[in-house]
Amino acid sequence: MRFFRPTLRVRMALLYGGLVLLVGISLLFTCVILINNSIKASYTLPTDAVVVHQDGTPYNSTLALNKAADKTKSAALQYLFSTGVLFFAIIVVIGATGGYLLAKQALRPIAQLTQTARALSTETLDQRINLGGPDDELRELADTFDAMLGRLDQAFDSQRLFVANASHELRTPLSVIRTELEVTLSDPNADTEELRRMGEIIGSAAERAQRLVTSLLTLARLQAVGGGELEVSEPVDLAALVPPVLHAVTSEAEHSGVRIETEVEQAITVGDPRLLERLIGNLVENAIRHNVPNGWLRITTGQTDDKAWLHVANGGTVIPNGDVDRLFEPFRRGAGKVRTATRGAGLGLAIVRLIVEAHQGRLQAAAPPFGGLAVRVELPRERRPRPAALPEKARVDAIA
Repeated sequence: MRFFRPTLRVRMALLYGGLVLLVGISLLFTCVILINNSIKASYTLPTDAVVVHQDGTPYNSTLALNKAADKTKSAALQYLFSTGVLFFAIIVVIGATGGYLLAKQALRPIAQLTQTARALSTETLDQRINLGGPDDELRELADTFDAMLGRLDQAFDSQRLFVANASHELRTPLSVIRTELEVTLSDPNADTEELRRMGEIIGSAAERAQRLVTSLLTLARLQAVGGGELEVSEPVDLAALVPPVLHAVTSEAEHSGVRIETEVEQAITVGDPRLLERLIGNLVENAIRHNVPNGWLRITTGQTDDKAWLHVANGGTVIPNGDVDRLFEPFRRGAGKVRTATRGAGLGLAIVRLIVEAHQGRLQAAAPPFGGLAVRVELPRERRPRPAALPEKARVDAIA
């Protein structure tokens, strides 16, 4: 059991008191030496001086002076130690008390930080220290703590929004499945055609739920990879991944009347072929689903000495420039709105951003004034050693 807890204030007070003690002891011994030298100089006679008694007999001046000097030294030192030690103790107490008060005042911001940290929970992350005062190290510490709380608050809000959106997206197909089962099975006269229709609806809802779960798993895996290495890292030609992606969306593009143009040249990078194909597929699917009737889609690839690039541009409605960044957040669709589209879960571009980050690439996006979206992905030709720390979120730059 601890009966005494040496807090930082107490330790600083003891340090201040110890410093005063050492200085006082040094001054005390300095006074002793100075008094000795002073008395010795006062009782020294010239070498040619002669001292005699009143009757004219010679007097032993050396012996008498030594006795007088010793008596004076003894009296002076006795007074110094008896009276000086008392004043010395008072000075040490004042120094320690003053040190404690100064330490208490200096450590007040740390006490506020501790109090704020103790009061924190997932529901009170909006609290801040807001220290103010001089721009010193303690204020820098408090401001850093406030900034950390801001990031945590934003992260928890994003997590709550993510869970709520994921729950909503999963609830929709599950509700469809349950409703179809209840309606069809409650009808005793349901024929084979009704059961087939129910199976098709349930199959479509199950497929939608499966796509959402797959996207969530991909998103989670990419977020985990953000600080590490890819499971697969090999040379990949982006141009070779474009044809199979377009083949998978041909029917959807024809149904929407979207005209697809390609100008693909060799673009070799190093990474995971499955993830890079998913990157291209998400960009193409997003460009088709958020296009206008009889719109257009253009895909180009190429490379330079140090990077390979992919450019996907499409027509569509006008997107405000301030909404471009938000398009790459989870569960965002269209012009930065949450859950506004009838297809997809709004995770496609968020997965694109994480794939680019996992491949140490650069993502650029812009909303042309005539409508639509233009996305450019730049990936390094060679895999670079991953730095010790990565940004919390890949930056989406605006294309000049």
